[in-house]
Amino acid sequence: MESFTNGNVRLLKHERSIVAEDDLDRRWQEATGEAVSEVIFLSKHTAVSNRPALTVHPIGVPHLREDETPPQGGRPGWAAVPDPRIGPWFRLMQKVAADQGLVPEFEITLEATHHGPLTSTPTMFVEEVHKNTGVDKMLRRPLL
Repeated sequence: MESFTNGNVRLLKHERSIVAEDDLDRRWQEATGEAVSEVIFLSKHTAVSNRPALTVHPIGVPHLREDETPPQGGRPGWAAVPDPRIGPWFRLMQKVAADQGLVPEFEITLEATHHGPLTSTPTMFVEEVHKNTGVDKMLRRPLL
C-alpha cells in the first residue's frame, strides 16, 4: 500500500475496496506507532442516476438488524463516530464546485450512512461521481 506524508496527514493509496478495510485506523497505529485522530476516505462513487456529484457522509449500517448482511461492509446495527468536520467539508465542497463552475451540473450532497468499513476513530467519506478524469484533479487541489 502506497503512503504519502504532508505534516501530520497521511494519505494511503490502494486498489482494494475501501469498504472492506476494517480497522484501518487500528492497523495503521499498530504498524507505525502513530495515533489516528480522524479518518477521511476519498473515493470514487457510483450513483444510480449517473449524475456528476460530490458527496460526503458518515459510515456504518445502523439501520440493519443483526441477522442481516451488510452489502458493502460494516457491521449490522453499528456506525462509526461521525467526523465533526463533515459540515465544514460539505460547505467547502459547495464553494469549490460553485467557484469551478460545476453547479448546477454537479450535485453536492450530504448522504446518509450506508456502508462500512469499521473504524474506532471519527470518520467520513468524501466521494466523487463523474466520468471526467480532469474534474477530479481540479476538485482535489482546493479540497486537500
